Amino acid sequence: MTDVNETAWLGIDLGTQSVRALAVTADGTVLGRGSAPLGGRREGVRHEQDPGEWWEAVRTASRSAVLTRTGVRVGGLAVCGTSGTVLLTDPEGRPTSPALMYDDGRAADEAARLRETGPAVQDTWALPKALWLAREYGGQRGARVTHQPDVVTAHLVGRPVPTDSSHALKTGYDVERGAWPEVALDLPEVVLPGTRLGEVCAAAAEATGIPAGTPVVAGMTDGCAAQIAAGALRHGSWNSVLGTTLVLKGATPDPVRDPSGVVYNHRAPGGTWLPGGASSVGAGALPAGVDPGAMDERAAAYEPSGAVAYPLVSRGERFPFRAPDATALLLGTPADEADRWAGLLQGVGFAERLCLDYLHHLGAPLDGPLTFTGGAARSPYWNQLRADILGRPARVPEQTEPALGMAALAAHGTTGVPLADVAERMVRIRTVLEPRPGRTALFAEPYARLLDELTARGWLPTPVAAHAHGRLH
Repeated sequence: MTDVNETAWLGIDLGTQSVRALAVTADGTVLGRGSAPLGGRREGVRHEQDPGEWWEAVRTASRSAVLTRTGVRVGGLAVCGTSGTVLLTDPEGRPTSPALMYDDGRAADEAARLRETGPAVQDTWALPKALWLAREYGGQRGARVTHQPDVVTAHLVGRPVPTDSSHALKTGYDVERGAWPEVALDLPEVVLPGTRLGEVCAAAAEATGIPAGTPVVAGMTDGCAAQIAAGALRHGSWNSVLGTTLVLKGATPDPVRDPSGVVYNHRAPGGTWLPGGASSVGAGALPAGVDPGAMDERAAAYEPSGAVAYPLVSRGERFPFRAPDATALLLGTPADEADRWAGLLQGVGFAERLCLDYLHHLGAPLDGPLTFTGGAARSPYWNQLRADILGRPARVPEQTEPALGMAALAAHGTTGVPLADVAERMVRIRTVLEPRPGRTALFAEPYARLLDELTARGWLPTPVAAHAHGRLH
């Protein structure tokens, strides 16, 4: 234990596999951290979590983060969750259904009916899942649609609180008009991220170790949190978050218009826009039970791999194209397990390149810095490989966790300092990667082959494939 006299802001990240908490000073010094595992249930298109586990995990993670040192004042906190995770609660904020996770696909029929009436929702978005939940669990009086972080903030404050416009986006909230869709659901009040929701109550303080009276501010989704943690908030900047799945988020002065609906726009606290999309490829497709570092070392001998992969974690793709029936594909036969590993790593890099090609196709500015965050950013080999495939430099921050982004948002919400300025002070860049000479050209042929296969399967629209091919030359 060390006595210090500093102010720290607490960021809490409700992830897929764990809850993480960071206590961070204004200059990016991490004074405390904590984590606790989360379970889940996957079966076919189903992916659920028990909402009660979130609070128990937050209690454990927060105590570790804030009790590491004495004499630290917690200036405020914010919570992020997985985008599109939704449940029902009673009027007191108690869960009355399981939580349908961000990639749960049971509401495909509801999504199709919504698209027929106008909203460009995806099958795994929260709005169709909320309608599914209302049908299956909505018989209870006063059942209300609730997002993942709202369960935790309600515990912290001691009462139900408004949701934030970032988590509400995939539930159909129109961030430009500030209005909910006209659907038969009990939907919560909405506030902008960074808005003060209340203070940590006595019961929550005892449970978490967070001092009573600590301001609680409205958060953003995990993708936006990681973008803040990357310091990617100036126009033209982009953050690629690679964890279980892949999320790209950028900063633009105006919304990026996408008729297909795979790119959507969050509203930043300062009024600018954070467009992006979430793919279903990612590190979750890698085989379990192996040493990633050792496999990375062996995979370096296979550039390019003998097999071309599109490594979907689960059925269906959401970005850079919408294909509900898409499944993971592998073209060719890997020479061995190291070649297969190389193919999966490279496949994620190809999907990432296609995401950026699609954003360019839509006219999004891409001239700012690109930053890698997420759990996979801990792999130096994969980071360099991705920079080579993309053919552009990339930054890797010292801290790559969405919890850091929530600490920055908490500081913005309690001090009023512009979020971009707060983030640039908190974020420390550890590495700047440059594409290795000649390496980008090595991956042009397998990338083009993948484009052709995705088009042949009817997943990738021909104009998008043509644009991506054009950018190879």
